[in-house]
Formats: sequence, structure tokens, C-alpha cells
Amino acid sequence: MPEKPLSNPVIGYVVGGGLKNSLRVRLNVSPQSVQEGAFVVVNSGDWQFYGLVTDLELGATDPRFADEQSEQRLPPALAGLLHGQTLYTNLEVLPQLMREIGPDLGDPRYPAWRAEHPDDRELRLLPVKTIPSHHAPVRMADAGDVAEIFGVPGEGGNFEIGSTREQGHPISLNLDKFVQRSSGIFGATGTGKSFLTRILLAGLMHHNKASILVLDMHNEYGLDDTASDTGQRVTGLQSKFGRSRVRVVGVGRGTMIRGQAPDFHLELAESDITAADIEMLTRELNLKETTPTTLDALYHSFGSHWFSRFRGLKVGAVIEDDNGKKIPAPDSVAAWALEAGVNVAAAEGLRSKLERVYNLPYIVEKPTSDSLQEVIHSLEEGKHVVLSFGEYERDLDYLLVANILTRHIRTAWERRTNAFRAHGEKEPRPLVIVVEEAHKLLNREMAAQTAFSTIAREMRKYYVTLLIIDQRPSQIYDEVMSQLGTRVTGWLGDESDIQAVLSGLAGRDALRGMLARLQPKEEVLLLGWGMPMPMLVRSRRYDDRFWQELLGGKAGSARSQSDLLKELGIS
Repeated sequence: MPEKPLSNPVIGYVVGGGLKNSLRVRLNVSPQSVQEGAFVVVNSGDWQFYGLVTDLELGATDPRFADEQSEQRLPPALAGLLHGQTLYTNLEVLPQLMREIGPDLGDPRYPAWRAEHPDDRELRLLPVKTIPSHHAPVRMADAGDVAEIFGVPGEGGNFEIGSTREQGHPISLNLDKFVQRSSGIFGATGTGKSFLTRILLAGLMHHNKASILVLDMHNEYGLDDTASDTGQRVTGLQSKFGRSRVRVVGVGRGTMIRGQAPDFHLELAESDITAADIEMLTRELNLKETTPTTLDALYHSFGSHWFSRFRGLKVGAVIEDDNGKKIPAPDSVAAWALEAGVNVAAAEGLRSKLERVYNLPYIVEKPTSDSLQEVIHSLEEGKHVVLSFGEYERDLDYLLVANILTRHIRTAWERRTNAFRAHGEKEPRPLVIVVEEAHKLLNREMAAQTAFSTIAREMRKYYVTLLIIDQRPSQIYDEVMSQLGTRVTGWLGDESDIQAVLSGLAGRDALRGMLARLQPKEEVLLLGWGMPMPMLVRSRRYDDRFWQELLGGKAGSARSQSDLLKELGIS
């Protein structure tokens, strides 16, 4: 592959720097024509380097020329000539990738080089291991460079997530690679995380190589909504993909979502509740340190029916014995505690605090249908499920329902994967679980008690990954953050949040300022294993044009005739 002509004009040349401290580039165009985050290419000999502009700095050959306003005492032409010789702007460029391009066609070395490299596909992108020479020309990346690094949108699982800031070249995210590891979407409150999530979910559902389960705490994704800041209508995912592909599930019998009935309701059986589910609610229920001991005794006494049996025991119930002495009634908590060797006060305290859980309408003795299994079956069939919590938006509801559901999903996917590997049965369909307010489930205290940290650490080999959405990444357990392959982040103002998002990444010090200066609701930074290199992009708009580009034709015509017939009840 001979060195291609520089399609974009040269903007400067390398004057110094290194691998650790970035490259210094002397700019020979106006500094206003280059912005922080610009994607640039350096051509040096047989190699081409790709990097990001992380800083711009004014300089002078002598400080006196910068201090004196010579344009006030010299003719404009002479002042301009003086400034051109004495004042300059340097760029700091963080090199990220390099590729061998070989000598020019007319170079005597070209035949020998081509004989050694007959196939251009062998000339892979490599992490930067060296640096370009002094005075190597630097230019803005063109559309061809962007396509070489990030791929062509619509080909091979590439989904356009946004475009370069300066020239509008499309930047793609490879969805096949994206679903292979857990990922995260971050940004401070009001920076457009929900819209960015909708865009990404729409791309994943349209690509249709993985099932998506959205734990929709605030009822934003399944059905049409109204934007809180603009008052404009926001299209729900089911509205575009149809009920045959996207199922909206409401927590609790009779729950309405945005004034509409969901496809079915999720109810939990009392037998679904485990001791671990209750321990996870320690903060919400203000449980004591004695709770695990009491829960273990309950399970030992009643087995899987401990939750309903404990519910039937009464706090403070007494009877009189033959001597007229008051003793705990047989159906009291105290009687059970004495028999089981458990502290009576601890048992009665736990029973009182569990009243909040017993009063939850969606926990019933016997659900009318196995809705948990129906959710899992829908996902196994390749459908997408948006679990809307309706009026149950408290942390208690979110923690309990999300953990129970994902525990059952984890068991189902482990079973299917083991059957595939051991007996050659059908390969499981990849599953992405979308978790809003992720810090509530994945903070340091909670991570070890929920199924989510296990999914982040271990379930990739069982075809299950997470997509976590949060405004405070610093509150998410470090071990979970380290498992995230792709990080898509909008503006963050807190230094600890910025540090958390950039943890484990090369060049994070250079990227820190760029992340802090992102334009809210407009720009995002793409980072991590799922991206060839960090990239600042202007994100796509979630509007009718987006749907037209994604689905083709009219935005509302994505559903097939078979989808429409199924929605009408006609098979």
C-alpha cells in the first residue's frame, strides 16, 4: 500500500515530543481552525500515525515579541511578517495508532517492500510503539482515514454513533464487538444520556445480533414520551420496531405505562425471594448486623418457603399457660426464634422491617402466570424486553426486582451455554442487560450482593453483558468499572467521576481536560476496548431524521406486514 497523497492540506509539522508526553506540532494555519479533540494524521517515512489534539499553546521565539503589540507601531504588512516569523502556536497530539504504508511507488525500495507485503490486509493498525521524525507533516484526517480506523457505517456491524467535530466525517461503533464485553454510558445530569442510550439501543435492536433487556426505572424507553426540557414528543423503541420485536413489561398487576397497557405484567412469587435478596436491601430497610444469622435460621427452618412462612408469624403474640403466665404464642415470631435458637428481639425486628416488602403489590403467593419465565423466553427467542417500573420507582423496588430477574436470567444463560458446549445444542443468543442508575446496584457495598457484579466479571463467557448508565461513575465499584470494554461519556464536572471513567486507559491525563470541556448534549467521548482509539464525536440527534437513516424510507414504516398482522392478533 503506497503512501497515499495528502488529501487534506498540511496544518503543521512535528517539532518535538515523545511517546509519554505527546507530540508537539508547530501549527502553520490559524489556531482557530483546529480544536481540541481533532483527529489528525502524521506521515513519516514508511509509517502513518493517528492521534488526537489534546492541547493548543501559544509560543514565541522571544518573549518580547509576544509581550509587545507591534501592530500598533509598525505598518500592518510589516507587523504581519514579524508575527509570522516570531509568534506561533503548538499543538499537543496524543498518538494512538500507527500503520505501515510503505515507500512511494516511485521509490527504488518499493518493489522489495511490496514483495514482502503482497496483501494490504496484513498491514494492520498497531498501538504506537515509536514516534514520527522531526518535521513530519501533520494534516487533519479525511473521510478515508476515518473509514480505515472506524469502519464504514452499515458494513460489518458498524453503527454510526456520531461524526467528527470539524469536518463531519461519520464515526462508527462496531456493535458486534460492543456486545462482547460490558459497556457504560456516562454523563452528568442533563447531558443527554437518555437520548444517547436510545440511539445506541435503536442501533443494537436494528442490528439484531443480541437480545436487549432494559431495566427502565423511569419509563423512558419503551413507549412514546415527552422530553422534560423541550416538551417535544420522544419516540419509544416499541413504536418503531413493533410489539413483535420489542415487548414492554410493567411491574405489578394492572400497571399502566404512559397511560398505556404493557404487553404483560411482571409479578414475583413469594418463593422467588431469597435471603440474599433481603440482605441486599440492608440500607433501604435499615437492617441490623444480626440479619444474616436470622435469615439463615429461617431458611433452615422453612426452606424455600421461608418468606411466606415468616410472613404468617406474628410479632408480640402471646398466650397464657396453665399457670397464667404469658408465653409466646405458637404462631409468633418469638416462639419460632426460641425454637431456632435465634435472638428474639432480632427476629421480631426483622419481621417488622420486612413489612415494607410484604406490602409490595407485585409480590404475591401465586402469580397468575409465570411472568419471570415469560421474560426469559422472550429474550431467548430473540425479542427485546423493556421492563418499565411504572409507579414503583423507589430504590427498594428497583433493587429487588432487578436482582431477582437477573439472577434467573443468569441461571438460564449458564444452563443454555453449558448445553451448547457439552452437547452441541443451539448456541445461546447474546444478551445485553441495560441498567439505569447503575451505582445503586454496583457500588462497593452492593456489588458483592447482587447478580450484576457477577455478570460484569464472569458472564461474558456465558453470552451475557451489561450496559450500565449512570451520572456518577465514581460511585461504581472499581472492579466493575475495570470490566467495561467500551465507555461512551458525555460531559462530567466532578474530578472523581472523570478519573473513574478514564481509569485503566493509556493517555488518561491528556484526555482528562478534553472530557471536562465537552459540550453538553452535543459531544461525547468514545473510549476503551471497543474503540480502536479514543475519539471525540458530535453525537447524532434522536429525531425523525435518525429513524429515517436507520430504518430507511419513512421513519414509521419499519414494521413488516407480518409484524402488523401479529399486533392485530392475526397469525
